Amino acid sequence: QVQFVESGGGLVQPGGSLRLSCVASGFTFSMYDMRWYRQAPGKERELVATITSNGGSTYYADSVKGRFTISRDNAKNTVYLQMNSLRPEDTADYYCNLRKYGVDYWGKGTLVTVSS
Repeated sequence: QVQFVESGGGLVQPGGSLRLSCVASGFTFSMYDMRWYRQAPGKERELVATITSNGGSTYYADSVKGRFTISRDNAKNTVYLQMNSLRPEDTADYYCNLRKYGVDYWGKGTLVTVSS
């Protein structure tokens, strides 16, 4: 079955950086676009970034454009989210996502806290 293991979250000061990783299994990773979402306390889950199956195209939410970079390594079944210039408003649980035949699959998430 589809499974994700996210890692890399933690506590970081404003202006700092973190790199999230999501290792996928249970499907042919190289065939699917992958996404990172986040959900802050009391807020709706929002799309942060998308990368196409071959890594050739990416999409970013306006709130993270220029600060975050999504990438993938199809040989390692892994998608990454490099987060720079972090702000307190980036505090959230971050989830990797697969949408396959209209069904959404989610990892358990990794918590990012940006605070001094």
